[in-house]
Amino acid sequence: MTMAASHAGISTPDPTLTTHADEWNLRVELAAVYRLVAHFRMTDLIFSHISLRLPGEEPRFLINPYGLLFEEITASNLVVVGIDGQLVSPSGHRVNPAGFVIHSAIHQARPDAHSVLHTHARYGCAVAAQKDGLLPVNQMSMEFYGRLAYHDYEGVALNNEEKARLVSDLGDHNAMILRNHGLLTVGESASRAFLRMLYLERACEIQIAAQSAGLELNLPSHDIAEHTARQLNNELPKGADDHDNSDNWDLAWAALQRLADRIAPDHRS
Repeated sequence: MTMAASHAGISTPDPTLTTHADEWNLRVELAAVYRLVAHFRMTDLIFSHISLRLPGEEPRFLINPYGLLFEEITASNLVVVGIDGQLVSPSGHRVNPAGFVIHSAIHQARPDAHSVLHTHARYGCAVAAQKDGLLPVNQMSMEFYGRLAYHDYEGVALNNEEKARLVSDLGDHNAMILRNHGLLTVGESASRAFLRMLYLERACEIQIAAQSAGLELNLPSHDIAEHTARQLNNELPKGADDHDNSDNWDLAWAALQRLADRIAPDHRS
């Protein structure tokens, strides 16, 4: 069997020879997201995850092999797991079922959440430690105004009993702060989950920077913050005075794909 490039001395079958073209495209997209998370310094060694649902009747998900840095993820070394976090396709790599606890809960409860992205990045963790959470201190923050869930810390997420509470707290939101833990976003695609995470982490960074001056923060009114959230989430009704900007996320992702190809062309292998 033709083998793909190996990491950590382990060879893996070349998925381009054995998987459907749609799955391969999803693998490439998810691998790009892993590399971009690394590029924007949102990683925690080998300990956080990004999952992506594969098409088909049986629930199957792509996720990173346990033990590899995000900088080492490629389309071919992503592993396929079931809803229980166990491997469903042969692989020379290990998988960490405990790392899929949060992801599996959300995938089961939210059919629209095809991708789940969880980080332990510096600024997200800093805001997750603040009682008031994310404040509308900046335009980037206001994307999440009234659209951000919170889940109280219960220890390392290894307990299946926590799943119901986590799902209940997330509700129909697409972003959540895990208090004293980190950030989580979901999306209909890996790229959409990534863009939400990029701006959620950036919003947290801006908040920490603004607070570091030790001066009183200037916060907009509820009406302005809510209007801005609708603008940034493309929720304005047809006929609104604002210019149409509904292709903004598609354009941003296309630019990020070009960036991934420049900084990590091997993610496609």
